Amino acid sequence: MAFLISTLLLTSFAILALIDGFYLHLIKYQLFNHWESQFEHLTHTVRAFLFPLIVYFLFLPQNCLPCFYIGLSFVLLDILVLGIDAWVEKDSRTFMGGLPRWEYILHLFVNGFHFASIAVFLAIKMTFVDNDLVIVQDLSGENNFALFQFVAKNLIPGAVILAMLHILTILPTTRAYWNHFMVKWKCC
Repeated sequence: MAFLISTLLLTSFAILALIDGFYLHLIKYQLFNHWESQFEHLTHTVRAFLFPLIVYFLFLPQNCLPCFYIGLSFVLLDILVLGIDAWVEKDSRTFMGGLPRWEYILHLFVNGFHFASIAVFLAIKMTFVDNDLVIVQDLSGENNFALFQFVAKNLIPGAVILAMLHILTILPTTRAYWNHFMVKWKCC
């Protein structure tokens, strides 16, 4: 049941992160175009790159203890960057009168689902045997593990594309192309 829960949390995170990280940040508000939001956009870019690395190193490898520790390090770095992002967000949204309450709530759910999926996974991956913490190397026999891995593997390409879009909007030359494309694509 735990892998099913983690899969649902991870899927919920991915859907809401797409709305927040792609639509709201890159299309609707274009945070990268406002000088007061550029540092916030940088924190979003770092987190956009950390997510596929977390999935790749923490969720996917079997029988790779170094991969687990690398993935865990990326999670800790993600928590640090999230704290920085939350700290600067109030000031970075002055151009729009502050962060809308509904977007603040969206951020709570996005990050809640993200870290809850990781916490449930860690609860499966780590156990105590004779008062010693043991990291379970092979989870392939667990119920719903194949579904979890299928979802995790299939999130990586989209997450990498979203991270690359964040980079494109940081660099001045490619930001100009993005802005030109957005003017022509007046949907939102």
